[in-house]
Amino acid sequence: MGDTLYETIGGESGVRTLVDRFYDLMDTLPEAKEIRVMHPTSLKVAREKLFFFLSGWMGGPPLFAEKYGHPRLRARHLPFAIGIKERDQWMLCMKKALEDPSIPALLKMQLEGAFAQLADHMRNVEE
Repeated sequence: MGDTLYETIGGESGVRTLVDRFYDLMDTLPEAKEIRVMHPTSLKVAREKLFFFLSGWMGGPPLFAEKYGHPRLRARHLPFAIGIKERDQWMLCMKKALEDPSIPALLKMQLEGAFAQLADHMRNVEE
C-alpha cells in the first residue's frame, strides 16, 4: 500500500475511476433517484468537483482548494435537503463504486468507513 489513500487507490487514475463509477451508478440506479434529481442533467461538473475534492481528501494534490477554495462541504450542501434517505442513497452508490476489484480489501474498508462519516455529516434534515 502507498503512503496515502490517494497513492493506494492508484493516484489520479484510481480516483477518477472511482468518481466515474460513482456517478455512473447514481445516474442508473433507480434506488438513487432522489439524489440524482438534486444534480443537473449533465454530471460533468459534479464529476470534476468530486474528483478534485477526493484528490486532496485522500492525500493527493489539493485540486479543489486550489480551484474553489476551502471545501466547506456542509455549507456547500445546505441548499439541498439531505436526510437519512439521501445519505443512504449516496452511500449505496459509493459502496457499489468501491466494489471495483482493483481496490484492495483493506482500502475498501477504510474508505467505506470514512465515506460513511462524511455522508452522515452532510445531513441537514432532522428525522
